[in-house]
Amino acid sequence: MAKNKKFKNLKKNNFKKRKFFHFVLPEETKRVIWAAIMFLVAVIIALSFFSKAGAVGRGIMIAFPYLIGKAVFSLPLLFILSGLVFFSSKYKGKWPITLAILFLLLGIAGILTLNLSPDQRPGEGGWLGYLLSKPLLSAFGFLVTQIIFIALIIVGILIFGQFLKPLFSKKEKEIKFEEEEEVKERKESLITRMFKITKPDFKVKEVPPSPTEKEFLPERKLVELKTKPVTEGLKLAGLLPYQPPPLDLLETDRQIPNSGDVRQNSAIIKKTLQNFGIEVEMAEINIGPTVTQYTFKPAEGVKLSKITALSNDLALALASHPIRIEAPIPGKALVGIEVPNKIRAKVRIKDLIANQNFQAVKSGLNFVLGRDVSGLPVYSDLTKMPHLLVAGSTGTGKTIFLNNLILSLLYKNSPEILRLVLIDPKRVEFPVYQELPHLLCPVIFDAQKAINSLKWLISEMERRFEVLAGAKARDIFSFNEIALSREEPILPYIILIIDELADLMAARGKEIEVGIVRLAQMARAVGIHLVVATQRPSVEVITGLIKANITSRVTFQVASQVDSRTVLDMAGAERLLGSGDLLFVSAEIAKPRRIQGAYVSEKEVRKVVNYIKTQNAKLKVEKIEEGILENFLAEDLQKALEKPETEFEEFPFGEDPLYEEAKRLVIRSRKASASLLQRHLRIGYARAARLIDMLEEKGVVGPGEGAKPREVYFKTEEEEGGWKKI
Repeated sequence: MAKNKKFKNLKKNNFKKRKFFHFVLPEETKRVIWAAIMFLVAVIIALSFFSKAGAVGRGIMIAFPYLIGKAVFSLPLLFILSGLVFFSSKYKGKWPITLAILFLLLGIAGILTLNLSPDQRPGEGGWLGYLLSKPLLSAFGFLVTQIIFIALIIVGILIFGQFLKPLFSKKEKEIKFEEEEEVKERKESLITRMFKITKPDFKVKEVPPSPTEKEFLPERKLVELKTKPVTEGLKLAGLLPYQPPPLDLLETDRQIPNSGDVRQNSAIIKKTLQNFGIEVEMAEINIGPTVTQYTFKPAEGVKLSKITALSNDLALALASHPIRIEAPIPGKALVGIEVPNKIRAKVRIKDLIANQNFQAVKSGLNFVLGRDVSGLPVYSDLTKMPHLLVAGSTGTGKTIFLNNLILSLLYKNSPEILRLVLIDPKRVEFPVYQELPHLLCPVIFDAQKAINSLKWLISEMERRFEVLAGAKARDIFSFNEIALSREEPILPYIILIIDELADLMAARGKEIEVGIVRLAQMARAVGIHLVVATQRPSVEVITGLIKANITSRVTFQVASQVDSRTVLDMAGAERLLGSGDLLFVSAEIAKPRRIQGAYVSEKEVRKVVNYIKTQNAKLKVEKIEEGILENFLAEDLQKALEKPETEFEEFPFGEDPLYEEAKRLVIRSRKASASLLQRHLRIGYARAARLIDMLEEKGVVGPGEGAKPREVYFKTEEEEGGWKKI
C-alpha cells in the first residue's frame, strides 16, 4: 500500500510539472485575423439581403429585423468599419469597437422607431428600438428622446473616426510607420525566437558628423586664442606678435564608420553568454570611429573574471578578431565589449583643433589625443601629466601621434611661450621641423649630443630653481604671473621629445637613463616636460626608474601581452588594431582609455611648418649656441672633478682615495672582506668590493676561495724582490 501510494504521489507530481505548449500569435497576425472575420460577417449579412446566404442568411433575415427592424441594413457597413479599425495602430482592444457598434445600432433603431412607428409599436425599429424609446418618451418627450438617439449615433461615429483617422491621414501614416518600426525593433523576430535570443531595448550612439566649414572658428578669433600664454590670458609685455597657422592648411575628413548589424551582434553576445550560464541585460551601444562598444549589465552574483575569460568565444561567435573586454567601464556599472568596425573612419586633427572644447582651454600645453569609443573628442594637458611615455610596435602610429602633439602645441603657443628640443636617432622623422622658431636647438640625431642636451636641461633646471627661489615662486606659473606684473621676461616652457629611446639606450643606456630620470623627478615645477617614444617596450629600454617617474603613458598595438604589461602593467595593448588605435592612461584616469588617434599627413605638417617659418621669420628668440652641446661633456667632467671625493661613483684618473686607508685596515686586521670595509670606512658594498679587487690586484690580499677568508700579504721595503706572508 505504501509503495502504491508513493507511486501515485510521484505520478501526480510529474503530471503537475508537465509544461503544455501554448500557441501564441503575434499581435499583427491577430489584427489581420479579426479584420478578416469582420469583413466575412459583413459579406454574409449583405448576401442574406438577396437570399444568397443559405439557411444562415434566412435565419439572419428572420432574427435581426425582429430585434432591430430596418437597422439591420446598417450592419454590413458597421462590420466593414470594424474590420478597418483593426488595421489602425491606435487600436488597443475589442471593447471600444463593440461599444461603438452598440451605440450606432441603438441610435439608428431608436430614430427609426420614433419617425416610422408613430403608434409606438414594434415595427421599423424592432423590439430593441421600441423598448428603448418608450421609457424615454414618457420621461423626456419626443424632442429630447430624438436628441438622445442622435447623440448616441454621433458618439458611435466619433469612436470609429478616432480609430480610422490614421488610415486616411498622411502624417498619421508616417507616425504609424515609425511606431511600427519601434515595435518591430522591440519584438522578437522568427529566427530570434527559434534560437531563443532576446533582442534588448538599448540606445545606439553614433559618431557625431564632422563640423562643416561654417562651424569652424574664424581665423581672427583663433589667432587671439593662440597668442594667450599659459598664464590665463595675461598680456605679454614687449613680445613680438606671433601668427599661428590657419586651419585651412589642414585637411578634413567626413568618413562614417560601418559597424554592421549592431542589433544582431548584441543578440549574439547575449546568447553566447547565456550558453555559458551568464545572464546579462544588454544596454546601450556606442559606435566609434574604430570599434563599436556593446555594453551590458551582468546578473547579480556573476564574477567578472568569467566574462573576461570568454573573449575568444565571443570573437568566434561574432566572427570578429580581436575584441577587447572592459570590465567594468569606469564610472558605470556596466561591462563593455569592443568589436572592430567593418569600415573604420579616419579622425583628422583639423576637426579636433577647431572644436570649441580645445579652444576654450586656457592651458597652452593642451594637445589632441583623438576620439574615444563613443566618437567624442579627447584632449590632454602636459602640465598635468607632467611627462609622457609613448610605446608601440613599428608602424602603429607613434610618429603621427608625436606630430599631432607638436602641431597642437604650435597652434596654441608662440616661441616666447614654448620651446622644443627634438631628438631623432632615426634621422628621418623630425628633419621637417628644422629652422622652426620654436626649436631651442637644431634637431639632434647623435647619441652624444642627446646626452649633452639632457645635461644642459639638468643645468637649466637647476638655474630655474634658483630663479624661482629668488622670486619666492612655487612653480613656473606663479613666476610668470609675477614677471608679467613687473613687465619682466617670462620663463618659456621646454618640451623634450625623443622619437626612439631604444636606439639611445643601446648606445649610451646608463647616461640616458640617469638624465631622463633626473628631469622626470624634478623638472615639472620649472616648466620642463618630457615626451619619450619607443618601439621596443622591454625592460631594458623602459626601465623601472623611467616607469616610476613617468606615469602617463600612451600605448599603441604591441606584439605580445608581455610588452603590454611592461608599459601599462596590465594586458590589453596586444588586442589593439593598429593605425592609431591606442590606450591612454594617466594619473587622472584609473583604467586605460581606448582612443583612436588623430591622423595628420606629412604634407600637412610641411604646410604648417613652412607657414610658421615664413610668417614669423622676424621673430628673434634665444637658442642654444652650436658649440655648447659639443663642449658640454668636457665642462661637465671638469665640474665633477671639483666635487668632493665622497660624491664619486667612478674615478677615471688614479685609484680610489680610500685605498691606502683600506690597505692599512686589512693589514692591521689580518683579514679582508667587503663587510669589514663597509663597517669601518662607512661606504657602500659596491665601493667596498671594488677596493677588495684593487687590493687583490696590488698583491695585498689573495684571491677569494668561497667561504674561506682571503689570505693577507704585505710586501716590505727590505724584501722588494720577494713576498712575506703575514
